[in-house]
Amino acid sequence: MLAASFAAAPDIDGLLGGALALLTLGVAVADHDHYVIPDRLSAAAAAIGLFHAALAEPEGLRDSLLRCFLVGGAFLLFRLVYHRLRDREGIGLGDVKLAGVAGLWLSLPVVSVVVEIAAVTALGAYLLRQRVRNRALRANARLPFGMFFAPAIWLGWLFETISTNAPFTL
Repeated sequence: MLAASFAAAPDIDGLLGGALALLTLGVAVADHDHYVIPDRLSAAAAAIGLFHAALAEPEGLRDSLLRCFLVGGAFLLFRLVYHRLRDREGIGLGDVKLAGVAGLWLSLPVVSVVVEIAAVTALGAYLLRQRVRNRALRANARLPFGMFFAPAIWLGWLFETISTNAPFTL
């Protein structure tokens, strides 16, 4: 992940992307093992994301903060509506905070792709696990979404960085 980050951006962006890679890997492992996204990892990814945005351009920090609140707010709204409709927690606050991190690091179109990739991958992993174990699907099964969402954020950054830095020739 570090090598890919530096290959995509062999400068401070690559260093920050490498830090994002390590933090998202930590989030994925923690969520897999304990069904909890540690606040310190999300906070570190957010702090580095703010620094990354501030380096971009004068509007970069403002735009990143706006996306952070927009994406995090959308996840919080989803959490609240889901709880009201199903009377149980659908996503945790750690996922909401992680969505804010995604907003800091990624453009809105890439955030939407990242969320979709994470959701489809998580669903596919659940279906495969149940199939391999020969178990029925359960509507109330727990799934560590951050385990899929966090690495997808880094992949989104990698894709966005490569596509921004790539020369377009015909």
